[in-house]
Amino acid sequence: MPYSTCNVLIEAMTYDKFVLNNYMRGMGVSVADSLIVKIGHDHEVSDQDIIDRIGLPCFVKPARGGSSFGTTKVKTPEALRPAIDLALKEGEDVMVEAFMDGMELTCGCYKTKKNSVVFPITEVVSKNEFFDYAAKYNNESDEITPARISQHLTERVQKLTSLIYDILGCHGIIRIDYIITAGDKINMLEINTTPGMTATSFIPQQVRAAGLDIKDVLTDIIEN
Repeated sequence: MPYSTCNVLIEAMTYDKFVLNNYMRGMGVSVADSLIVKIGHDHEVSDQDIIDRIGLPCFVKPARGGSSFGTTKVKTPEALRPAIDLALKEGEDVMVEAFMDGMELTCGCYKTKKNSVVFPITEVVSKNEFFDYAAKYNNESDEITPARISQHLTERVQKLTSLIYDILGCHGIIRIDYIITAGDKINMLEINTTPGMTATSFIPQQVRAAGLDIKDVLTDIIEN
């Protein structure tokens, strides 16, 4: 059956946050430092080892998953092990990721034989500690499209989004999440190769902001 999304390798790799980040780091893309804790081996790495390597605060999340299920922002040493135990309930591998203090942005992109389209950027302002499940699905965040950033930074983020699309050999619509830290440094957070497509999801917001019709966009991809 024909499909319009990425191939199996890219879908699998972008689903595993730890694998993806290490691969993209090798491609010269800035990502947060991270380590993996595997089920059954979770006590072989001490809390202090993790803190010395990653620092606090940090994020503890299932390496494979979505919607921020099982994700915790850890601020104290005492909270680290409960966060790991929570993430292990969602999956076998837990990713401990360094905290990046900055603005969260997300940018969609698709390419066909005829068109190369990078959408306007959305700025994500969570009303919670981070962009958690409630922020994503219970309107506990502000999503501002286009983002309130300079034209220069806009162009840099869009250019990087297009470049990553090509590096991975993506197909169909993807969406890349970023954290912009001091000095307008662009750090990739993760790549969504099957992004949400409800009326309030990021991609439809960005399609509307670009003055496009979602029907035309999807027709272009399907016919490609």
